[in-house]
Amino acid sequence: MDISAFSPQKIRTTRSLLSTFVLSTFVLSIMLTQQTYADEVLPEINIDVAQLSKVESLKKKLNKVSGAGNVISAEESEHIAKRTNADLFRNQAGIYAASAGNEGIKLSIRGSGINRAPGAHGSGIYVTLDDLPFTGPGGTPYELLEPLWVDTIEVLRGANGLTRGALNLGGSINYSTPTGKDTAKLKLQHEIGSRGYQKSEISSGQQIGDVDYFISLTQSDQDGYQDHSSSHSKGIAANIGYQINPNTDTRFYLRYRETDHQTPGRLTQKQIQQDPTQAVPLNVTLNNHRPQPGSLWLANKTNMTLESGNQLQFGLAYHHYPMYLQEGYYSTDVDYDDISSFARYQFVHEFLGKESQNTLGFRSTSHLPAGTVIERQRVDIGNYPAGTETRHYTYQGGDYVLHYSNALALTPTLWLDSRLALAYTHRESEVTWPIQSRKENEREWNLLPSLGVRYQFETDAQLFANISRSLEAPHPWSLIWGSDEYFPANSGAATGRQSAPIHLNTQTANTFEIGGRGQSRMGEWNAAYYYSAVSHELLAVEILSDPKQIIAESNASDTIHQGIEIGLKSILWSNDQFGAVLFNQAYTYNNFYYKNDTVFAKNELAGIPQHIYQAELRYEHPLGFYAGINTLYAGKAPTDYANSFYVNDWQIWGATLGYIQPQKDYMAWLDFRNISNQKYASTITPGYNDAGKDPARMTPGDGFGVYAGLSYSFH
Repeated sequence: MDISAFSPQKIRTTRSLLSTFVLSTFVLSIMLTQQTYADEVLPEINIDVAQLSKVESLKKKLNKVSGAGNVISAEESEHIAKRTNADLFRNQAGIYAASAGNEGIKLSIRGSGINRAPGAHGSGIYVTLDDLPFTGPGGTPYELLEPLWVDTIEVLRGANGLTRGALNLGGSINYSTPTGKDTAKLKLQHEIGSRGYQKSEISSGQQIGDVDYFISLTQSDQDGYQDHSSSHSKGIAANIGYQINPNTDTRFYLRYRETDHQTPGRLTQKQIQQDPTQAVPLNVTLNNHRPQPGSLWLANKTNMTLESGNQLQFGLAYHHYPMYLQEGYYSTDVDYDDISSFARYQFVHEFLGKESQNTLGFRSTSHLPAGTVIERQRVDIGNYPAGTETRHYTYQGGDYVLHYSNALALTPTLWLDSRLALAYTHRESEVTWPIQSRKENEREWNLLPSLGVRYQFETDAQLFANISRSLEAPHPWSLIWGSDEYFPANSGAATGRQSAPIHLNTQTANTFEIGGRGQSRMGEWNAAYYYSAVSHELLAVEILSDPKQIIAESNASDTIHQGIEIGLKSILWSNDQFGAVLFNQAYTYNNFYYKNDTVFAKNELAGIPQHIYQAELRYEHPLGFYAGINTLYAGKAPTDYANSFYVNDWQIWGATLGYIQPQKDYMAWLDFRNISNQKYASTITPGYNDAGKDPARMTPGDGFGVYAGLSYSFH
C-alpha cells in the first residue's frame, strides 16, 4: 500500500465515512442484543421456493471462491422502476453503476473501464448470459441487457472471475434468465412515471412434461430528463429447455431487441446547477442519436452429469449487433457478428488423501469477418455534401481462454484455491478506403495465475485472501480512434480523419485481496480490501505534445487501484404479528491514482467518486405492505487526470411504498426518486488536463421523479 497516496484531507474524509458506517453497525449490534431471540419468531415471509433455492445455490457457490462477489436476485428490485441496469445493482458493495439517462450506464468494478463514457460499449468486465459468453473483443454492448429479463445476477469481483474464464480487472457478471420451471403461466407488468416513462412486459412460462419454455415481450418509452434525451425500445427474450434424460438437459436461448435514444451531450457543473435539463445546442441541431436497429443473440447450452458424478457443460452462441451511430458531424455504420463457445468440466477426486475439487474450462469469442465500417458526413463540410463517405475501416479480434481451477481441502475448514488461465488474444484493424493503410495485427499469449486461501469458521463466517493477475487487451476500435495519424490536406472528405491504426499494449494488473463474509447478529455481511498494481492502463493520454497536441486513449504509466468494499444486510426488528424492519447498507472506497507519473505524479484517476455509500431502511408487514426510504451518497471526483477541477459531492434520497400479495399473484408499488430535487452530476467522462476550467464532461442525474408499477401473475 502506498501511504503517500492518502493525504490528510483524504484520511479525514475516509475516517468520517467509515466512522459513520462503524457507528451504524455498532448501534445495530446494541439493538439486536436488546432482543430476546429465544422467545421470538420471525414474521412469515412468503418467498418463491425455486427462487430461494437459486439464490442459496449461488451463495453456496460464492462461498467456494477465495474472493469477493455478489449474488443479486430479481426480487431485490421488484419494488422499484427498472429503467436501466443501474437499478439492478443498487445497494451492492464494490459495484459502481451510474445512469446517464439512457440504457448505456457506466458500470465499473474496482476501477475497470474508468476511462469509458456512458452510452458506449462497456470495458473491463466480462459479461455472460446464462453462463454463455457475451462480451466480445469490442467490449460489452448493452441493448440486450433488459432488466426485466433478469432472474439472478452472479458477480465475481476482480480476478475472482477467473473461475469463469474472465481475464479483466473488474471480474465477471453472469445474468440468468427465468425459465419455464419457475415462472408464471402468464404475467402482465406495467411501469409508468415522470417525464413520459412507460415500460410494459407480457411474459409466459411453464413446464410441460420434459419440456419447459419462457417468453417475454417488452416495450419502453421515455421523454428523458434532459432535453433531446428521449428513448424507445422493444424486444423479445425466450428460451426452451428439454430434459433429454435424468442426467442430461439442453436449452435454446433467443434475445432480440431494437433501441434508439437521443444523446443530449455532456454539461459543465455550472450548467447542471443552473439548468440540468438543458441539452448541448449542437446535439439538438444535429439531432444526435444512437439507433441500434436490431440486435440478435441465439445460443444453446447443454448440461450433463456423467456416470462418475462429474459434470460437463458446453454451449455455443451467435451475436449480431448492428449500430448506426448518428453522433457529431459524422455517422458510423457498424455491423458486428460474434461467435462464442464455452465448455466446462467439473470433477472431484482425492489428492494425497485430501478432497480436491477441479474445474477445467474453455471459452472463446471471435468477431466474424463481417462487413466494413463505413463513416459518412452528416452535414455539409467544405465542398462535400452530407452523406459523403469519408472512410472505410475494419475491426477484427478474438479471445480464447483455457482455464483450470482447483480447490484443495487442507483441513475440513481450510481450503487452498489455485487457478491458472492460458489466454490468446487477437486485435486487428486497418483503414481500407480511400487508401489502404497498414494493418495493425496484435496477437498475444498470456499466462494468468491465481492463488487463494479461505478459512471457514464454525460459525457462519469465512475469511479469504488471494493474489492474482489480470489483463485486458485493447478494443480493436481503439486502435483507430486512438491513432495520432491523420489524412493530410487534399485527401478529399477524409482530410483530418485518422488514416491508420496504431499499436496499443495489453493492460495487465497484479492484485492482492483479503476479506470475508458471513452471518452474524448484525446480519449478513461481506467485506474486502484489494490492491492492484496496473501496467499499461488504457486512459486518455497525451500522445503528441504542443503545438499540435493530440490526446487519445492510449497506455498510461503505472497506476494503482485499491479500495474497500463493505456490505451489510440487517434485521433491526422483527415480530411475527407486526412484521420486520430491514436495513441494507453498502460502502465502496475507490482509491485510484498514478504510481509516479512524469506529468501527474500521484494524481487521482478521474471518472469515479472515491466514496460511495448506499442504504435502504424498509418496513415489511406480513400481509404484504411495505414502506422504505433510501439514500445514495457520492464523494467529489476530479474531471481530469491533472486534478485541476473537481465535481461536487452529492447525496440524494428516495422512498418506496407498495403491496406485494403473499403468494405474489399481484403487486403494486410507488417509487419516489431524488425527493429533494438535488442537482448533481451522475457520470463523469474523464479528460486529460482541463487547466482548472469547468469542463463539459458530466451528465446530470435525474431530478425529482415518481414512478408506479403494477403486475399480475396467473399461475
